[in-house]
Amino acid sequence: MATAKVLAGARVVLPTGTVTDGRVIVDGTRIAGHAPADTPALDLSGHWVVPGFVDMHNHGGGGASFTSGTVEEILQGVHTHRLHGTTTVVTSFVTGESDFLVQRAGLLSELAEQGEIAGIHFEGPFISPCRKGAHDETLLRDPDPAEVRKLVDAARGKAKMVTLATELPGGLDSVRLLAELGVIAAIGHTDATYEQTVEAIDAGATVATHLFNAMPPLGHRAPGPIAALLEDERITVELIDDGTHLHPAALQLAFHHKGGERVAFITDAMDAAGFGDGRYMLGPMEVEVKDSVARLVEGGSIAGSTLTLDRAFKRAATVDRLPVEDIVRAISANPARLLGIDDTVGSLEPGKDADLVVLDAQFELTGVMRKGEWIVEPHLA
Repeated sequence: MATAKVLAGARVVLPTGTVTDGRVIVDGTRIAGHAPADTPALDLSGHWVVPGFVDMHNHGGGGASFTSGTVEEILQGVHTHRLHGTTTVVTSFVTGESDFLVQRAGLLSELAEQGEIAGIHFEGPFISPCRKGAHDETLLRDPDPAEVRKLVDAARGKAKMVTLATELPGGLDSVRLLAELGVIAAIGHTDATYEQTVEAIDAGATVATHLFNAMPPLGHRAPGPIAALLEDERITVELIDDGTHLHPAALQLAFHHKGGERVAFITDAMDAAGFGDGRYMLGPMEVEVKDSVARLVEGGSIAGSTLTLDRAFKRAATVDRLPVEDIVRAISANPARLLGIDDTVGSLEPGKDADLVVLDAQFELTGVMRKGEWIVEPHLA
């Protein structure tokens, strides 16, 4: 029988708010409501205990690509992000040939069935060549609902999200199909107008893929997709808080309009996350990472990030000065809700998985627990 654990004395962030001098009880793989009186307690005074992070948009890490790596490499990438507090990760693909993506979806769905990943996100190939970012333009194509269905079927129930330029031919029909299938239709890498974006939201889109990035800027006569995505309460916006993708004022604008309930922090990480500078491949595109910023060798477009969610948490707390409760919603609860897994992860509540992160007073990661086991055991001064 598993031994219960009690984490005591920390500031614990619960769905109802922060409890000072709080306690989290772990019994086996889950959070419990009670513990035997003689259960030893780990004193976490001066620390924060927050839910494990949930990353719904991540292309790799630890030198591994989720789009093209072997099973062993993918698991290494997943483990790298776990070391940085991401106890739940969705693996994202970049644009590729249809048959290749079908094959990869089958492979990754097995890892999802084993509980190693939370599902699959197809970012491309159904995106705009005008806003392609680090995607191979020669492989882009319009969002034909039949091909969308083919990719979703290949994922065997583990497809969680498809990013679309919904203004392209077949875009709205594909959004409607995804909504029927229970898969998130995300608006991104788009050149849509304001009006076209409203149409896509009405058709069933619910997420903005890395808001502000790979879409027309906000204009006073042509407000474009950003205004439509910010104003509609049906949309949750992804944000990459790495200091490169967004000016702090843009992040504040998003929080002003969406509040803590409709923002999801993501990494959009590629292979170099948790690994280092150098040359990498993102799908068929060569990327150079210098000073932790990833850009295409040809053209210089930003090519994902090297972000880990512990760094995003610290930046949100110390640079952006966001309330810790809002950060926890954006980095754990909101993505879990969107992915339909908030019954098991995303918050610290009895019965849920014992996935949690320990941070010190400066918001540096000092401990990570996943399903009741320490991945990073707290080293307390």
